Amino acid sequence: MKRWFTNGLTPLAAAALLASCSSSSSDRLEVGGGIALTGNAGLLGQDARTGLELAQQHFGKEAPQLKLVLEDTGSDEASATLAFRRLINKGVVAILGPSLSQQGFAVMPMADRAGIPVVGISTTAPGIPDIGRFVTRVASPVTVIAPQSLAKALQLNPRIQRVAVFFAQDDVFCTSESAIFQKAIRSKGLDLVSVQRTSVADTDFNIAISNTLRTRPDLIVISALVADGGNLVRQLRELGYKGPIVSGNGMNTPNIYPVCQKHCNGLLITQAYNPNLQSPINRALVALFRRGRPADAVPPQVTAQAFTAYQVVQQALAKVKATQPKGTTLTRLQPSELRQKLLTTLVAGTYQTPLGEIRFTPEGEVIQKDFSVARVSMNPDGRSGRFELLP
Repeated sequence: MKRWFTNGLTPLAAAALLASCSSSSSDRLEVGGGIALTGNAGLLGQDARTGLELAQQHFGKEAPQLKLVLEDTGSDEASATLAFRRLINKGVVAILGPSLSQQGFAVMPMADRAGIPVVGISTTAPGIPDIGRFVTRVASPVTVIAPQSLAKALQLNPRIQRVAVFFAQDDVFCTSESAIFQKAIRSKGLDLVSVQRTSVADTDFNIAISNTLRTRPDLIVISALVADGGNLVRQLRELGYKGPIVSGNGMNTPNIYPVCQKHCNGLLITQAYNPNLQSPINRALVALFRRGRPADAVPPQVTAQAFTAYQVVQQALAKVKATQPKGTTLTRLQPSELRQKLLTTLVAGTYQTPLGEIRFTPEGEVIQKDFSVARVSMNPDGRSGRFELLP
């Protein structure tokens, strides 16, 4: 029994997993989803939850079968720590999440110490895969994503010269994304006329906006989350700013529509997901997503990323299964051995996903080829809209 308590597993987790393994003759494993369902990041987390549940529907009859165990990480490090601790103690084979990079830096080391593979869904800050050997992600890093929307804004508006920046200084992703935006702004010879530090809890941006508008910006770049970023966009328009706005990945969800409402119109955001991709797996995701929704509804980016995170774990486990002697179930392997085989197989694979073809570096960084920039187009009701991909 002592062998089950290695790799950071608590006795409770080991006993639970041992009981499940010894009582089952089939490959049925638990995979954890640690995502934000409440708080400022809850809107991103709801998109992720949809993707995980759709993936479970799609892959539900394939072997090995995965039972999805969801835990709410909230929108802060303390809540994420409790959620990840619960998933680790349950003995899950892998953890998908969390929703925020700031949470990732706090909780991914816990999974790494426990020897549990963790796949980031929307954690795009630099340095995430460097946390540990068991840490990977399907979300492309902000160093790849951020400059593309800025370049598109300049292509659409060649006269842009004066740029103002807003960023949530208390979120590590927003801070790192803003640093990348600012570096790109300077590298293109543009004038950075204002940098305003905000907070993810802010709701009133009147002073910061007034100070910024006095600098006469031609473009405003925002690194924020859904609630604070959406309110910032709305107040910028209400206070008279009419120029283009580039928003970062933290606002990359249709859930911004009810926040900034008609003022979301025209926002430029880089997309790591193209819902029009004509691949079998993406067509399957879109069809599942449209059940009970309008016929033209398309999955948000985070939904596609969550689906992809589940997919790579499921398909990597299937490859591990194929290497075992005939009649051997994965649940008969030592938990540490199974997780190690899963990690090794996952990062060595190439996957056809809703995001397109992806693979990983040996360190767990995702390699994705296809990106595009979208412009938000709001409907006349002012509360719904769509991301229009730009050529």
